[in-house]
Amino acid sequence: MSTDQPPPDQPPEDDPFLKRPQEPPPPSAGQPPPPGPPPSSGPPPSGPPPPEGPPSGSPYGPSGGSPYGPTGGSPYDSGMPPPPPPYGGYGGGYGGSDPLSGMPPLAESGKRIIARIIDWLIIAIPLALIGIPFDIYSRATDDGNDFGDTVNSLNGGSQLVFQLITIVAYVAYDTVMVAKDGQTLGKKWMKLRVAMLNDGSTPPMSQSLLRAVVLWLPALICCACLWPLLILILILVDKPYKQGLHDKAAKTVVVSVPR
Repeated sequence: MSTDQPPPDQPPEDDPFLKRPQEPPPPSAGQPPPPGPPPSSGPPPSGPPPPEGPPSGSPYGPSGGSPYGPTGGSPYDSGMPPPPPPYGGYGGGYGGSDPLSGMPPLAESGKRIIARIIDWLIIAIPLALIGIPFDIYSRATDDGNDFGDTVNSLNGGSQLVFQLITIVAYVAYDTVMVAKDGQTLGKKWMKLRVAMLNDGSTPPMSQSLLRAVVLWLPALICCACLWPLLILILILVDKPYKQGLHDKAAKTVVVSVPR
């Protein structure tokens, strides 16, 4: 048994009372953190700075919400104005839940008839004067003994030329006036207007020509009474736009002009 004793004032290594190196206590609230190592006094590192990484979190802000505003709903919730209505400020056109929503009042059938009679007289009176040199009135009232001679006289060269003049006059009048501002003289006096059904704009020249051809050509060639009557009946019974055959062909509608 060894009798060696540790020197005084030096406890043995396995002494439970031996002091160990102590870690610094964590800084308490209100106290500055302990000073770190002094900054290096060497030259700054050379070369380009490291690229910045992508920002963390949602690309739409720290809240990570919808790009359309805090409510996450329509893009117009964030202050953006809504798109214009499909009828150019008037109505919905084809396909809407209420196709007449926002559209000006449709033209009354009585006013449309009066406007059409006015337009017919505007063209018919000058044509009556033009027909005098063609001698069409004496040919039409000729009381020949042979019915075939009367038919041949009506179908002569002068009659054909006058018929072509009549077709051009009616079709050109309606086409030019409608393509200009949507109003013939009769419609202007009755406060009516022709408009494209999809956006309410003035019909272009192509649609105005198609509308005029369907309106006038059959009546001037073969169906002087039947064709206008058919168009009138369809205007009276058609819903919801009161379109005649010429309106359906050109995709137009006749509306009232705001006073």
